[in-house]
Amino acid sequence: MNTPRPTDPGGSAAVRDAPIIAVTGASGAVGGRVAQRLARAGVPVRLLARDPSRLPDLPGAVAAPPAAYGDGEAMRQALAGAHTLFLVSAHESPSRVLDHTTAVDAAVAAHVERIVYVSFLGAAPDATFTFARDHWHTEAHIRVSGVRHTFLRDSWYLAGIPAMTGADGVLRGPAGEGRVAAVAHEDIADAATAVLLADTESEDTRHDGVTYDLTGPEAFTLAEAAEELGRATGRTITYHPETREEAYASRAQYGAEEWEVAGWVTSYEAIAADEMSTVSDAVTRLTGRPAKSLAAYLSENPDSYRHLLKAD
Repeated sequence: MNTPRPTDPGGSAAVRDAPIIAVTGASGAVGGRVAQRLARAGVPVRLLARDPSRLPDLPGAVAAPPAAYGDGEAMRQALAGAHTLFLVSAHESPSRVLDHTTAVDAAVAAHVERIVYVSFLGAAPDATFTFARDHWHTEAHIRVSGVRHTFLRDSWYLAGIPAMTGADGVLRGPAGEGRVAAVAHEDIADAATAVLLADTESEDTRHDGVTYDLTGPEAFTLAEAAEELGRATGRTITYHPETREEAYASRAQYGAEEWEVAGWVTSYEAIAADEMSTVSDAVTRLTGRPAKSLAAYLSENPDSYRHLLKAD
């Protein structure tokens, strides 16, 4: 069992007295990276999860009692005494908006002063990508809650490009010739950490009420992404621009519920609708370095496309 160690009582007074940052999703790709970075910075971190046994073991971090987003009382107790909540969006589900708003209300009831929410690029009530609509409704609820807030709207993940490419070397989806400015998990985590640490540095850098689009340095078509994958793997990788009917048919094999398949398909359709082509310099402004390109990501993460390498 990975149970986070309590804050070291022998640490400096500044660290012991620093505001507590509560991190959700700390066993996941974004929350876990953010928790690690905050721990390295020496600030008190409280890790929240439905199952605390899955949380990482980090110096200066403590695990809150089990708390699911949709359990308002458990969330309120887990957040008691925390100054800031880093709210990573819950796994997609029909109840996700209700789960998010319940967690936000619990944070307000626990007197949390600030919420930094991981949203999605192009979040809107009529977004093509159905899951992006969930993010808009969550943002709206946070805005009217009166709590200080910052929204981090991340783009597609760079990791998703190789992951969604089949072993046959084909990337399929109804994205047409649209472009996407995909972003690395590391860049999201670094940008989020900079925002979260702002309160510990200066009141002039709080990022209150600001929305940041976290994207890669360039927008590319999925055909161009396939070519980049081909260079990395040494084999031919192609993009097949499916029709909507083809997209639903090719994903039927997974046996997922209709709402989930709709999310998968519309994530590509959002690219076709030019809702994912935004290129922002927010990562650079927040971290002081350029965002990672697809080529750089593939070079640094060969395991991401291992399933595409032909056996000798």
